[in-house]
Amino acid sequence: MQIPHFTEANHPLVKSLFHHSDHELLTLFQRHSDSGKYFTAIFCRYSPIVYTLIRHSARSPVQADYLFALTWRHIYYQLGGLDLSINPPGKESLTLQNWLINMTAYCINETELPPTEAIHYSLKTTSPPLWCYVEQALDQLPAMLRLIVLMAQTFHWSETRIAAYLQAEGEVLTPADVANFLQEGYLMLEEKLPADVCAIYLEES
Repeated sequence: MQIPHFTEANHPLVKSLFHHSDHELLTLFQRHSDSGKYFTAIFCRYSPIVYTLIRHSARSPVQADYLFALTWRHIYYQLGGLDLSINPPGKESLTLQNWLINMTAYCINETELPPTEAIHYSLKTTSPPLWCYVEQALDQLPAMLRLIVLMAQTFHWSETRIAAYLQAEGEVLTPADVANFLQEGYLMLEEKLPADVCAIYLEES
């Protein structure tokens, strides 16, 4: 089994955080919700363990990659409320590593995966941290822009096909209108992403 390599681990913004302890990274993540580098550093540190656990349980590499991304999305939304100092009496203290393993086991057991042919996610194209922050930014777009961007990016529909679909739904839009909306959507999406996420994932090094 080959564990994927994530190039963001080599980015200066992420490498500069490698000396921090798990607890420090968690605290920085919780205090600075407008930054993406702390979650990315946690991801880079623990992605090999999470991927190994998932790969052994998934039926196909495509399903494993998708479950890996879904697991990190679940982790992302749960991390904000994690308090490692709360320990039930008689139990060993909770570490970030133990918590991540528990979250991974939960996602393996609870996630209903679609068949391989229905999965549009590619781990090589979109790393899980970028997916989390793009999804968060998408939620802030106006509904029409979000829909057009999703149809273009997820289903790879042409502007003509998107316009035809929207016309069938009662929207009077030409392919040229769709092209303009796409440009507007991409610009707004980038504006709503944390600046360090853009630097790590979207700027040419």
